[in-house]
Amino acid sequence: MGDEAAPQFAGAPHLTTQMNMARSHFDRIFLHGHFMASINRKFFFDQVRNDLYGGTLKAKQVEGLSALLDYWETKYPKKDDRWLAYVLGTAFHEVDKKMQPIKEYGSDAYFMKRYDKSGNNPQLAAALGNTEVGDGKKFPGRGFVQLTGRANYTDWKARLNVDLVGSPDLALQLDVATKIIFDGMVLGTFTGKKLADYFNTTADDWYNARRIVNRLDKATIIEGHAKRFYAAISYTTA
Repeated sequence: MGDEAAPQFAGAPHLTTQMNMARSHFDRIFLHGHFMASINRKFFFDQVRNDLYGGTLKAKQVEGLSALLDYWETKYPKKDDRWLAYVLGTAFHEVDKKMQPIKEYGSDAYFMKRYDKSGNNPQLAAALGNTEVGDGKKFPGRGFVQLTGRANYTDWKARLNVDLVGSPDLALQLDVATKIIFDGMVLGTFTGKKLADYFNTTADDWYNARRIVNRLDKATIIEGHAKRFYAAISYTTA
């Protein structure tokens, strides 16, 4: 994705106020030991619309964000809110703000040169598990997290029982892409690093969390996005 200016937090009192308003994982409401609160969607979308989209959200962006929030509340409701915020910030960056699964920008010729064993970087092709000529254009980045390479598609085929190897465009389905970004970042399937390594009771590392997906590529930019999403998370029992 193209470069963009990193958000500045120093001297931005409105953002500090919003982050103070947001409820952390430890501030959620419980009744008789059972989790009862849910994300305040109105507050969330109001904040995201203003702070990340300049006042306007398209229907497809709302659809994608809603799918991500729904999956979080279904599978990970008692986990750290910073995890959710960082997943949202990652998706926001990787899909160029569309909040829909996309295919990596580029032509088949570009993907063959970049990712194929017959291309310009056979070492990268080998690291991605691209063992057959043609894998470069077959397995470029897709989804919310830009899943790349035969090895990753094979792994997620087994995890989801979805034939991502035979039909890699299935990674562009909203439900499939949602499961991949969340479960992959929680479990650490992409690089061996996981969300709990950077966000826990003693760690709050928004910068190095980028290592969960792609070393430190655009780490400062994604940190900024994720913190803005974190500021949008609050809870309601209504």
